[in-house]
Amino acid sequence: MSKYLAITGGVGGAKLALGLSRILGPSDLGFLVNTGDDFEHLGLHVSPDIDTLMYTLSGLSNPQTGWGRVGESWNFIESLGELGGETWFKLGDRDLAVHVRRTVLLAGGERLTDVTATLFRALGVEYRTWPMSDDPVRTLIDTDAGQLSFQHYFVRERCEPAVRGFEYRGADTASAIPEFIAWMSDPDLAGVIICPSNPFLSIDPILALDGIREALMACTAPVIAVSPIVGGEAIKGPTAKIMEELDVPRDARAVAMHYRDLLDGFILDETDRRLVEPIGALGLQVAPAQSLMRTLDDKINLAHTALKLLEAC
Repeated sequence: MSKYLAITGGVGGAKLALGLSRILGPSDLGFLVNTGDDFEHLGLHVSPDIDTLMYTLSGLSNPQTGWGRVGESWNFIESLGELGGETWFKLGDRDLAVHVRRTVLLAGGERLTDVTATLFRALGVEYRTWPMSDDPVRTLIDTDAGQLSFQHYFVRERCEPAVRGFEYRGADTASAIPEFIAWMSDPDLAGVIICPSNPFLSIDPILALDGIREALMACTAPVIAVSPIVGGEAIKGPTAKIMEELDVPRDARAVAMHYRDLLDGFILDETDRRLVEPIGALGLQVAPAQSLMRTLDDKINLAHTALKLLEAC
């Protein structure tokens, strides 16, 4: 029985994760999720990327906002504002219940891994989904406005300050979870997919952890990545803006170069076919595809392309 791992963070990664879940069953597919943008807000432990994946796989994601839960109401945050509280990070009433439940379970001594499994099961999601670590790691962004925590940069400041670099605080002492190590060493592992998530903000925090990059490089199964850059622009989020500010070429080849030591294959958008040969020259198998995932069929088709490329590798 073939098994697969998808490494993901944010909305773009969750879209491909949904496509993969329509092809592979819960015993065949696991997800490793970025928690570098977790933070404590209003006394609650918030895990945005884990929740984005949970809502997407459970069918509860909000298609209007691209984040949060469908059918949300905002009584809590509106009342908080009336009382003079912070409202820059929008917590919906239904979403708030998730953060309260997570915080209570963590305070009771449970691992984030086990809390995540509890929440996913409660919403009917059976897929194994692991935070990148049970230890706290926090992504900090060095900007021309000073160092900002991820959520302050991404939400409060709307990604406006120019980026100069990154710090993944805690990554040097955090440990990869045993469940991930066991999955990577399973002889039935058939491939690893790095989803089209922001390389700097969603994937690098994961790779910064001791044991994760090493496990990817040591595994005998092929590893592929899907470009989040299409025609020089980000599918979603500030990836292209950050690349430009860091003087990195704003194209799919630069993304392939970013992951080069890990990869056997790479998927880019049809509009970037001119980059097939330059990326292939890096020693990678390259597959052009329709990578803009506007519909469920788009997500499933891209997932099929990823699985075929893994087989080819």
